[in-house]
Amino acid sequence: MSERGEPRFPYRFLLDADISPEVARVARALGLDVISVYECGRAELRDDEQLRLAASGDRIFVTRNRNDFLRWTAEFIRMENAHRGVLIVSRSIVAIEPEPLAYALLRWTERMTIRLEGEPLEEYFLDFLTVLER
Repeated sequence: MSERGEPRFPYRFLLDADISPEVARVARALGLDVISVYECGRAELRDDEQLRLAASGDRIFVTRNRNDFLRWTAEFIRMENAHRGVLIVSRSIVAIEPEPLAYALLRWTERMTIRLEGEPLEEYFLDFLTVLER
């Protein structure tokens, strides 16, 4: 958040159940708007429901579940059921510690904020989050 209480970045995130909720805590300390499905009591939802939950909250969904969410994005396009975006976390990002993923998310957010000049992502946006985010 800025000194005026405004979000520092224009993008908001929802972390899938396959990502530790500790990542959300670390990412928030870095100035990102991130919540975990565990924090909102929705970890038990099916994949398509998770994606709808993210879309309803105007959040980009962050997951390690590549194959299923590639398929779900194609299915949402077919059904004309828009989502705000999916970030698929690469296996290059260590899963046992929250910091590598939180910092990769910060670098991705900084890069996209500059590239898109703070504009929203296009519907059905899909990207891969790697340890090499610059």
